[in-house]
Amino acid sequence: MEFKEWKDLLKSSRSTRGYDESRRVSREELTELVDCARYAPSTMNMQPLRYRLVFEPGEVAKVQSLTKWAGALKGIHLPHEGHCPPAFIVVCHDTQIAAAGPGFVRDVGIVCQTIALSARVMGLGGCILGAFSADAVKEALGLPAHLIPMLIVAVGKPEETIVLTEVEKGESVAYYRDENDVHYVPKRRLDDVLILSTESKPKAE
Repeated sequence: MEFKEWKDLLKSSRSTRGYDESRRVSREELTELVDCARYAPSTMNMQPLRYRLVFEPGEVAKVQSLTKWAGALKGIHLPHEGHCPPAFIVVCHDTQIAAAGPGFVRDVGIVCQTIALSARVMGLGGCILGAFSADAVKEALGLPAHLIPMLIVAVGKPEETIVLTEVEKGESVAYYRDENDVHYVPKRRLDDVLILSTESKPKAE
């Protein structure tokens, strides 16, 4: 893959909050995504993460009801009716392998991003969700006590328009939707996120 293709993949891998419900996601596809995730780096190579695949409609509905989406958009309930994800991957920490700690929390973010990018290559999309009650999800899925749900990745075929924009320093980075339900994601400019050493900063004339 050329670097430009990789960068385009990163740009296209957005947090999708609207899906084509007619496009089901199979157990085999979810398994492939987990197979990609297991190659991700892990703190001390302990690999304490476990993955619960959710693809049966009844379980999908349970998990959907326990998650909250797009908290920054007040007065808008997402996903819209008829556009919910057809599958989820619940990323859990297995406390029988290692006690939960900051390093392993970082691992969760790494594997979720790996899943999201892998889904994009499959022609699917995803949304990494953290707004849920771990205890409620554990109970709904019948997870044993030693598995702690950390993040949930929604998976499905995207059915919405998402536009990236750049903002000037000091402007809001809050995402928003227009009257046509197009979702806009402001990103800080490259120059505004780089931390330059004093030696590399341009000298005043």
